[in-house]
Amino acid sequence: MVKASTTGQGMAAVLRRLAALLPAGRILQGPAQMAAYESDALTAFHARPLAVAVPQTQDEVIAVVRFCRDEKLPFVARGSGTSLSGGSLPLENGIVITLNRLNRILRLDPEQRIAVVEPGVVNLAVTAAAAPFGLHYAPDPSSQSICTIGGNVAFNAGGAHCLKYGMTSNHVLGVKAVLGTGEVVEFGGPSREQIGPDWTGLFVGNEGLFGIALEITLQLLPRAECYHTVLAGYRTLEQAGDAVTAVVASGLLPGAIEIMEKLALEAAVAAVHAEYPPGCEAVLIVELEGPREVVAADRVRLDEILAASSPVEVRPARDAVERLAIWKGRKSAFSAVGRLSPDFIVQDGVVPRRRLGEALRKINEWSRESGIRCANVFHAGDGNLHPLILYDGREPGALQRAEALAGKILRMCVEMGGSITGEHGIGVEKRDYLADMFSADEIACMQRIRAAFDPLTIANPGKMFPSAEAPALTQHGLHPLEKAGVISRE
Repeated sequence: MVKASTTGQGMAAVLRRLAALLPAGRILQGPAQMAAYESDALTAFHARPLAVAVPQTQDEVIAVVRFCRDEKLPFVARGSGTSLSGGSLPLENGIVITLNRLNRILRLDPEQRIAVVEPGVVNLAVTAAAAPFGLHYAPDPSSQSICTIGGNVAFNAGGAHCLKYGMTSNHVLGVKAVLGTGEVVEFGGPSREQIGPDWTGLFVGNEGLFGIALEITLQLLPRAECYHTVLAGYRTLEQAGDAVTAVVASGLLPGAIEIMEKLALEAAVAAVHAEYPPGCEAVLIVELEGPREVVAADRVRLDEILAASSPVEVRPARDAVERLAIWKGRKSAFSAVGRLSPDFIVQDGVVPRRRLGEALRKINEWSRESGIRCANVFHAGDGNLHPLILYDGREPGALQRAEALAGKILRMCVEMGGSITGEHGIGVEKRDYLADMFSADEIACMQRIRAAFDPLTIANPGKMFPSAEAPALTQHGLHPLEKAGVISRE
């Protein structure tokens, strides 16, 4: 990566030129102003940027990115900062471009079932806007009440209902973005019927290494007519895992299948007064959704499966209030664990569903052997594990021991035929494990793709790849994407 001048006098001049791009008060430089931007939800890592730019329009974002290109100044785009992999961690020699003020829903078309939004729109706000038309936006990360669509796109967020509906990439139809080159591109559109390469699919999940999304066209879906949500308690985590296997093997396709184990349950009870069956080591949440007739038939089969899985108690939600209470306990789990420990790492590995029980047994064994508490919460339906590894950062070596356990879990996921990330991305947290999952040639190919979008590697550098450096583009003449006819120069 080409670095900007870091001499005090030279950098002061750069920041003065940057400040001239935006109205007064929208370049933050004071320590108190920048404190909130020094870290994201992975608080074990932090850095103070040179400045924080606060654009309010797409043109202002483009101007700031082009300034960074001209000055060879690294930049990091940021929404609400809910990344759990350090994906929006700033650089000490770069700037943060915060996108929260680009928060408009530009278009909502209930007939086409699409919404065109800016990157700072909060996930849940899309569903709120679509609800009067009987529609909703399906991806539902636990942080959906505060996380933004731009971040969801960057990290291909999932959520509890990804078993049935898929990830963010399954619901993004088009993207307008400014690349690290300063070029403005438009991929996809309002329809799934596209000709040629799937540039939109390539852009989703790029972790900010290509540039910044300015407009995102989202697919909206009809809201389910009926829900049936069940909470089942089990004496052991293995029993809960076996119940998941039985549900999936039956051919049922629930909207969501989630598991929480004892420590996570304790945290949810303390934080939001969630109610769970007493004497349980784990609870299983299964939610059916769809037309009333289908849910009614599936409910009979589900009840039979759960009854045969040796539960302590099966507790169906009797109404919408009880359903929301069940989900409130689950979605508060990550933040609630803060009541049990001053610090924790949220891991994000994936294993094949058939090996869930084996994976959980190993995690619990390693937790006992290391003396490090681990609260397991996960999307059981697609094998996405979220072990919350508890530690006290004030104790010497505690973070290192927690990271060692996290690394052991990630390597186990790869050995079982899974992945080192399901929805949180690589960021800085898992970049050293990328080589456990991909060969050197595969990583080099990824870096070349990244360089096609950002040859100076100024867009979110230091993330994803084991080395912070990426090869510069050697091809001369037209930009590769311009040759393909998918970018526009302004």
